[in-house]
Amino acid sequence: MELTERDLRILDLEQNWWTRAGSKHQQIADSLDLSITRYHEILDEVIDSPVAMNHDPLLVLRLRRMRDERRRSRRFVDPTIEENG
Repeated sequence: MELTERDLRILDLEQNWWTRAGSKHQQIADSLDLSITRYHEILDEVIDSPVAMNHDPLLVLRLRRMRDERRRSRRFVDPTIEENG
């Protein structure tokens, strides 16, 4: 399996989004024509790929770590605590 052009564009966006004009969400919509939800679904598939790991191991490891931290933090949210806006 090889990384597709879209996969490479996603990895590039993750590596450099803060150096470009506009928000990350806007860059995703403009350059990839994806919803944020679909973007993250694809990103999760890409970073689980051994091919992506070979392409840019530091980026992939950082993205996996960030994803795992988000998942852990969502698991430990106390549903009995109400947030008042």
